Amino acid sequence: MALTPETLPRHELNGLPVRVVESDDSSRVGIEGRVVIETTKTLSVEIRDRGESRVVMVPKSGSVFEFAITDDAAEDAKSSGTASKLADTQPAAGDDRSAAGDSAGEDVAYVTVDGSRLLSRPARRTETNGDSPWQ
Repeated sequence: MALTPETLPRHELNGLPVRVVESDDSSRVGIEGRVVIETTKTLSVEIRDRGESRVVMVPKSGSVFEFAITDDAAEDAKSSGTASKLADTQPAAGDDRSAAGDSAGEDVAYVTVDGSRLLSRPARRTETNGDSPWQ
């Protein structure tokens, strides 16, 4: 199954560039990096800043995430993708946005997903057969 804005919630999220665009906790808005661990209720995002990295856990509930999908998937999805809600924010001096997936290139589509759509066991959500409600 191709990775498109419509199918993103049914795909593996580990490794995808992500930004938190809305959250119940305003201190989480703007967190940007790569998903390194996904659990039922949280995404762990690796943030790289000035050569150092740290992992921040963000609850899915009460958050809205923006994923950057690249390459061929972005080409197929451009018409149905959304504009980046944080695209006009500029990185601070020394920020390593490329590690977080901020590639302003032509082959990037931004997909905004409400975290409540991701609330489930990742293995169950990504099933493609059986009686999964996510199919």
